[in-house]
Amino acid sequence: MYDRIKNQDAELYRSILDEKKRQTEGLELIPSENYTSPAVMEAMGSILTNKYSEGYAGRRYYNGNEHIDHIELLAIERAKKLFRVKHVNVQPYSGSPANLAVYLATCAPGDTIMGLALPEGGHLTHGWKVSATAMFYKSVPYHVRADGRIDFEELRKLAREHKPKLIWAGATAYPYAYDYKKFAEIADEVGAYLAADIAHVAGLIVAGAHPSPVPHAHIVTTTTHKTLRGPRGGMIMVTDRGLKKDPDLAQKVDKAVFPGLQGGPHDHQTAAIAIALKEAATPKFSAYGKQIVKNAKALAASLKKNGITLVADGTENHLILLDLAPIFGPGGGVFGSDAMEVAGMTANKNTIPKEPMSPFYPSGVRLGTPALTTRGMKEREMQKVGEWIARSIRAVGSYRMPSDVKERAAYIARFKKGAARNEELLAIRKEIRSFCKKYPLPGDTKR
Repeated sequence: MYDRIKNQDAELYRSILDEKKRQTEGLELIPSENYTSPAVMEAMGSILTNKYSEGYAGRRYYNGNEHIDHIELLAIERAKKLFRVKHVNVQPYSGSPANLAVYLATCAPGDTIMGLALPEGGHLTHGWKVSATAMFYKSVPYHVRADGRIDFEELRKLAREHKPKLIWAGATAYPYAYDYKKFAEIADEVGAYLAADIAHVAGLIVAGAHPSPVPHAHIVTTTTHKTLRGPRGGMIMVTDRGLKKDPDLAQKVDKAVFPGLQGGPHDHQTAAIAIALKEAATPKFSAYGKQIVKNAKALAASLKKNGITLVADGTENHLILLDLAPIFGPGGGVFGSDAMEVAGMTANKNTIPKEPMSPFYPSGVRLGTPALTTRGMKEREMQKVGEWIARSIRAVGSYRMPSDVKERAAYIARFKKGAARNEELLAIRKEIRSFCKKYPLPGDTKR
């Protein structure tokens, strides 16, 4: 495997093999990561990489695109059928450019927009203060209640007061199912566009394991990796409701993507998206999506059984948010996520609702089950994974984030050195390495 790279660039070849080893021997728990099929990866490395295709099918600025047109239209038709929408643009390079295109299509600079605050589970591109989406638009964030659910009373109050042009429904660390109907009622009341960002739950939606925003939103955006299990890319979909609100909305979206924000599309990516969409239309994928949620619920139950506090006391989708403040005090997410990494489990530190520290030193850890489910693990395996997570966290439970900001970098460095030598974490890593041999990556039949 990778023989040409090996012969041409031995240094890069070693890094690729090291990463394959890491993925193979460890448990991938970051909810936004997954494993693609070999066919998707083959398309990403195909001859389509060589072509330039500015414009849209039948309206290109370059010649020689008759086959590219077919591929792009294939991806579009598959997405329209899968998500039951009227219009799809498959050219966004990823989710963030797709979201920026929505602003360009629906808003003028300075218009008011609303999205969930980043520290409470929202996404940067939904108007968080360090993002261009808050620099060029007036952002009014909404929040969650103490139990972690969207505070719709606050959202309605803020919408009535500020009259936003655009409201975002979607998040990156929200363990509940989304109530798109409530979002739509508020958006309609103030005349706003409702954009649903389903990047995290797209695969669950097509599998019937999560509600769809299509009957309620005007625009739907998504990445094509995560639960959809495709390549890294993005899509923008315009619904029937969107076209009823603005008959020109589809054309505005297309113009926002090109020429508004992007040049030529990545044709190899488009082909890989088409493959992933075909895979997602199968009964096998439907079973996979439902199993993701079953696994998440089983993992949450195991974590609770082993003394870990969870935001929302569980999950309604693929994602689990650990509240580690009861163990480490404020700011312990770095201890939990780094200890898990030493033990062979990859997660990410994350803020929790009403975060007592800061986004730089958050008090939670974010987990998910899409990648483990792709490897064939089910509820029984999740019980064991929950035990390993709890053991890893308890193994470093004596650490506390210093109250003096100046002391934190040195303290964390000392913690990392200690964790790398921690006998309990190294013992768990050995157990996980042996466990993972039973669950090969897609396309890898070695056991």
